[in-house]
Amino acid sequence: MTEPQPLAAAAPRPAFDLHAVTERVAVQSRFVRPLLDAVGQVVVGQQRMVERLLIGLLAGGHVLLEGVPGLAKTLTVSTLAAAVRASFQRIQFTPDLLPADLVGTLVYNQAEGRFAVKKGPIFANVILADEINRAPAKVQSALLEAMQEHQVTIGETTFPLPRPFLVLATQNPIEQEGTYPLPEAQVDRFMLKVVVDYPSREEELAIMRRMARTEEAPRIAPVVGPEEVLAARAVLDDLYVDERVEGYVVDLVLATREPRRYGLQALEGLVAFGASPRATIHLNLAARAHAFLDGRAYVTPEDVRALAPDVLRHRVTVTYEAEAEEVTPEQVVGRVLEKVEVP
Repeated sequence: MTEPQPLAAAAPRPAFDLHAVTERVAVQSRFVRPLLDAVGQVVVGQQRMVERLLIGLLAGGHVLLEGVPGLAKTLTVSTLAAAVRASFQRIQFTPDLLPADLVGTLVYNQAEGRFAVKKGPIFANVILADEINRAPAKVQSALLEAMQEHQVTIGETTFPLPRPFLVLATQNPIEQEGTYPLPEAQVDRFMLKVVVDYPSREEELAIMRRMARTEEAPRIAPVVGPEEVLAARAVLDDLYVDERVEGYVVDLVLATREPRRYGLQALEGLVAFGASPRATIHLNLAARAHAFLDGRAYVTPEDVRALAPDVLRHRVTVTYEAEAEEVTPEQVVGRVLEKVEVP
């Protein structure tokens, strides 16, 4: 009988050069300020939403925007896409949308006697999935391969999607008629779920003064290209994440699955399903992107805490008992952040 072999020891971490990585962050983040200024020419306020969209762009994670109508969700996404020198497609999700309308289909060419591939609008760098919860499950499932694998299969052929590839989706939380709940598998593929709130009084006054006109909104010129975005992504991989910060990320996610283990006995029976391992990956990446935007070559616990609600809120499923007690996933995440010890 063969003896079990011992597990190989973890490879030692390579030496980290703080000065060199900080210089790379400074160089590769030069486009951030011009990009924010360009978006600010059209969109008033909503800095948090714009920052989260940038984090998704940098970390290669899809973003779901949830808010009532009129909060500039669609305008912000289309403006950001216009500021990036990349292909952009807006897809209006409707109940009669078909998977072929999204990914493409095979069309028979009678003259040549063969089928040809007609690619759909999914073949673009930035996809605006407007009112994504208005399309039925068969259309949502067509997005799964694209969002996770960055490829699409039409017939028997698989086609890679362009890089970078980003899905920015919007949904309305208050209108239920004619909407479909997103499948859990698809919800989990969104790195961030951003809840968009109303603007302040000062911001609303500025919105009125800028937008209450009969003339069209100003057009903005692209300020960054796909190559610069991909170069910035490469820097994220070199940012320093201390082992204690990595442990903090894992503890936050595990606390949503095993609340009693972290002293959260009050959550027993209130959480049906906690966050998936994909949440751990996405929280790490989002924290790196947050540090990058701040011009740092290292990740702090504050980066993790800033992004944890957006990464976890859509990955926690509460029980019927929690719904009866009006306990929301957001409240669960809030209690986790309060209880889990910060390194």
